[in-house]
Amino acid sequence: MSSVQTPSLRRDIGLVGWQIRYEQRAYWRNRGRAVFTFVFPLMFLVIFAAVFHGTVVPQPGGGTIPYDEFFVPGILAYAVIATTYVNMGISTAILRDEGVLKRMQGAPLPRWAYVAARIVSTVLIVVAITVVTVGIGVIAYGVTVRASTLPGAIATLILGTTAFTTLGIGIVLFISDAEAAPVLVNLTILPLTFISGIWFPHKLPTWLSDIAKVFPVRPLANGLQYAFNQNTTGAGFNGSDLATLAIWTVIGIYLMLRFLRRPQGEVV
Repeated sequence: MSSVQTPSLRRDIGLVGWQIRYEQRAYWRNRGRAVFTFVFPLMFLVIFAAVFHGTVVPQPGGGTIPYDEFFVPGILAYAVIATTYVNMGISTAILRDEGVLKRMQGAPLPRWAYVAARIVSTVLIVVAITVVTVGIGVIAYGVTVRASTLPGAIATLILGTTAFTTLGIGIVLFISDAEAAPVLVNLTILPLTFISGIWFPHKLPTWLSDIAKVFPVRPLANGLQYAFNQNTTGAGFNGSDLATLAIWTVIGIYLMLRFLRRPQGEVV
């Protein structure tokens, strides 16, 4: 039996590799997607860092840190969300409406392999935007990446990427058609970025801060900012942020599986 399964598994892995290459070409050739999800965060980084360069951000326990040290991990969180949740949500809705997902049911590529290829392709884009964002922060704005807190930053990135990728696929359950996808996807994420400490360090009313803590945007941004903060000791793990991201990862996986198991074309 294993001799039969091994060639089949090798074939599936080969198809996954082919699909990953296809997804990468499709992403980078689609200038709209590439600009909105990859270039925009970098543009915001340069603009905000230029405007607020030299200012400082007060810390809850006293003292201050440079604004650049606060903003680079914050905009990295936004970049991760844009390349995962926004990109996956809009593109998956388009693929569903064009009948691509339905045709996949009769294609040689298993559905699990297709989904895995799209997720791996998204992870590769996240790795690229992370390297570029952090690289600009280090070279242009003097942000320090400390080896001691790197484990916390990596763990936060992994959980955040997983949560927002699965949520990006799962949100399509509630999108009626591809034309509504950009509106609904951005409506569910942009307001949260303004109350989650990505753009500005501001003190929110308690009720608004409590709302931000429930959703995954703030834990991703705050977890990265905590790991990049020069005053952070230890390995850079923020337990409460990681726990919240883990919960949303479970929710995202549940919604993603529900979407994949439904007849394509149906919405909740």
